[in-house]
Amino acid sequence: MVDRRTFLHGSILGLAAARLGATPRGARAPLAPLGLELYSVRRELTADPERTLAAVAAIGYTYVEVVWPLLKIPPATMRGFVDKVGLKARSGHIGTDPLGADWEKQLDGAATLGHEYLFVASLPGNERRTLDQWRAWADRFNRAGEIARRHNIWLGFHTEPDNFPRIEGRVPYDVFVERLDPKVVRLQLDIGNVAMAGADPLEFLSRWRDRYASFHIKDVPVIGKVADTELGAGVLDIKRILSAAGDLSGKLLYVEQEGAADPIDSARRDYAYLSALKL
Repeated sequence: MVDRRTFLHGSILGLAAARLGATPRGARAPLAPLGLELYSVRRELTADPERTLAAVAAIGYTYVEVVWPLLKIPPATMRGFVDKVGLKARSGHIGTDPLGADWEKQLDGAATLGHEYLFVASLPGNERRTLDQWRAWADRFNRAGEIARRHNIWLGFHTEPDNFPRIEGRVPYDVFVERLDPKVVRLQLDIGNVAMAGADPLEFLSRWRDRYASFHIKDVPVIGKVADTELGAGVLDIKRILSAAGDLSGKLLYVEQEGAADPIDSARRDYAYLSALKL
């Protein structure tokens, strides 16, 4: 478990950031355009998708990530709402089921929405207990990723807290990524979820930085506790982590806060925080 002092101020992290080529102190580079992971506003979206998407666009977000298991309207209808308010649905989250016989159908739906990426949010609990299971899933991702590239879409994998507890002395996430073919599968790093596992996002950036095409930017009140909070209100050094991520141009940067009392207001404050952040 990583305590707060070690996490925020450890010399190892400083060396990692330097090794990654973090922006020198005093540099002022604005973040790329920002997106919102729609799980943040899932209840509002279900109640009134058009009004919710309009509110997201009014904040200043330019793209969104669709949670396919929660999508209650046809992709073409959702695309119409997204286009109407000036947003783009650049990626989506899916489960593992669509990787089977319905994969081509899922890819067609993704194309309808204008997706560039489909990220699998997590693996089934009973199918990630051994390293061999993780390797088998990587092989399956590689096969599905080849098909996705023929549709001009990237398949990717999103990090959850359960990806990091060791199995047989290894971090299963590392075993999985080692087996993935970067020519057909990319990665999405949820920095908050890594911290919820008691792990350090900078450690994984030091190993896999060039494999990350997308980020979920999320803060946590306590390292190792499965909970999130508004950006800047928690213990993560967001600026340091994003600086260590290298060139963010062309990558997808999503705000996500899962447990906000007022999701739209929190999304607004998170946007203001990141908009003022200079790397």
